Amino acid sequence: MSSSAASDAAPAPDRDAPPPPRTTYHHGDLRRALLDAGTDLAREGGPDKVVLREATRRVGVSANAAYRHFADRDALLGEVVSRAQARAADVISATMDAVPDDLDPGPLARARFRAVGVGYLRFAMDEPGLFRAAFAVPVDLSRAASPDAAGSSGRTPFQLLSDALDAMVDAGVMAAEQRPGAELLAWSAVHGMAMLALDGPLRDLPPGAVDELAPRLVTMVDLGLGLSDGSVTG
Repeated sequence: MSSSAASDAAPAPDRDAPPPPRTTYHHGDLRRALLDAGTDLAREGGPDKVVLREATRRVGVSANAAYRHFADRDALLGEVVSRAQARAADVISATMDAVPDDLDPGPLARARFRAVGVGYLRFAMDEPGLFRAAFAVPVDLSRAASPDAAGSSGRTPFQLLSDALDAMVDAGVMAAEQRPGAELLAWSAVHGMAMLALDGPLRDLPPGAVDELAPRLVTMVDLGLGLSDGSVTG
């Protein structure tokens, strides 16, 4: 082959190079891909890192294509928040399901209630970016019962907490008159610990410290809610 022919030949492909970004999507795929990218961004850096333009760059499409599915950054972030809450619900459900089911009704209800708090803190420590997106962005309780924020159990984190409290009343280990507003008190306590450990003066605690403290914290919460020794009948 002449030198001129060789210079006109196409260069050999780099087999180690990453594949080019996908630029075409079947109907419905792009929305999911953008949401996946937004979730990854939240996982990496919390809600502030969820930027629509960066999500489009990762997916490999133009901003105009993304705007067909999400009107703006807030629209994408809103769905990321719901997805993050659903992930939290799955962690909480798994923690509740780990409670032995051969306990008597009272101790079982109480243990499952404590598991809600332990699961919440576990999610915060294991997925700090998603935790911040799930519980630092919402400005009200509009997602508290939203199907979009429900985990595989069909329940949101707030619903799982409410269910656990209702179960304790039914089992006779919590007085009915103590039930109103109890989820707000319990949530505030465990969320406060999570935020102190993630962004506050407790962020320098050694690894695993919050996991060790979580059972003690939720024990204090259930005692503070006025739980009984099992003799409540109301």
